[in-house]
Amino acid sequence: MSDSPATLRVRPSEQGFTLIELMVVIVILGLLAAIVTFNVLPLGDRGKITKAKADIATIESALDLYKLQNDGYPTTTDGLQALVSPPADVDASKYQRGGYIKKLPNDPWGRPYLYAAPGQHGEVDVWTLGADKKEGGEGPNADIGSWQ
Repeated sequence: MSDSPATLRVRPSEQGFTLIELMVVIVILGLLAAIVTFNVLPLGDRGKITKAKADIATIESALDLYKLQNDGYPTTTDGLQALVSPPADVDASKYQRGGYIKKLPNDPWGRPYLYAAPGQHGEVDVWTLGADKKEGGEGPNADIGSWQ
């Protein structure tokens, strides 16, 4: 006796998921994704702020060494680029990495650090404008400078 389509029975092991079950799973996955995103994204911002502060500290150390050897900081016109090449009046072979710093880092948002000598907050200022590229701001958009 052959089974016709009308008389076929579905075994319990062959049943699928209902629409409501699928929607519940999708909602749960969405909530988990939202929680992870909400908790992980600020860590990236904090990491960029920490990197900017570390870069500025490195640049300040190179500036201090420049000042010791040249009796002053580079001018605003010379900029931070003066740190990359060795001084003209000394033996360049003493500088294995180039100048006072191997290479100038960009800020975490991909832009060069800003420099002023004399600065508004001290003898020299080194800073970045933050994520928004504008003065001021809060959180990841805040300016990060050597005076902080």
